[in-house]
Amino acid sequence: MSEPISIDIWSDIACPWCYIGKRNLEKGIAATAGDADAPQVTITFHSFELSPDTPVDFDGDEVDFLAGHKGMPREHVEQMLSNVTDVAAGAGLQYRFDLLQHTNTVKAHELLHFAKAKGLQSEMEERLMSAYFTEGRHVGRIDDLVELAVEVGLDADEARAALESAEYLDAVRADQAQARAYGINGVPFFVLDGQYGISGAQPPAAFENVLRDMWAKRGTPVQA
Repeated sequence: MSEPISIDIWSDIACPWCYIGKRNLEKGIAATAGDADAPQVTITFHSFELSPDTPVDFDGDEVDFLAGHKGMPREHVEQMLSNVTDVAAGAGLQYRFDLLQHTNTVKAHELLHFAKAKGLQSEMEERLMSAYFTEGRHVGRIDDLVELAVEVGLDADEARAALESAEYLDAVRADQAQARAYGINGVPFFVLDGQYGISGAQPPAAFENVLRDMWAKRGTPVQA
């Protein structure tokens, strides 16, 4: 059969549009499932830090962070978060910015690379984003990250050792270097088959159409 379409996604755990984009991509893929010759895909997540200077334990809520740290008016921030919450709800996600604990995400990205090595990256990505945006869980401290790792089936001791030793920090930095090479300066950013770029949390239909078009251009898969 033809090789699957590869989808490389640059995102940050703390990016609300990244979770929405992830869900929309999944819906776009699901919409092709009924095709007689449905596109096959493989997904890999890559690290991108929106605010690498954020402390692990930020003193304040999301409004405080964006208003103070980013210099945005509080009224504007509150309206923006309300709009994002509505868009997320349309994607089936119940954001709770009132519970969200803003933090540095580099350790979460290291954990994603550890999970990738164990074949559980997609599960870990979903768990981290859900924990952060819908449950108010902390995703910056090692103890909290180990708990989340265990919830997707990863070994606690191995996960802790990987995080404490920063074993996968170089992999995080390599992802960031690749993002710069591609000219990516915002996320989510999707790269299909290493050549087609899609920026932002596009609607499900956009992903569906691109996948069908790419698959069609490959022609009818031939049995080996």
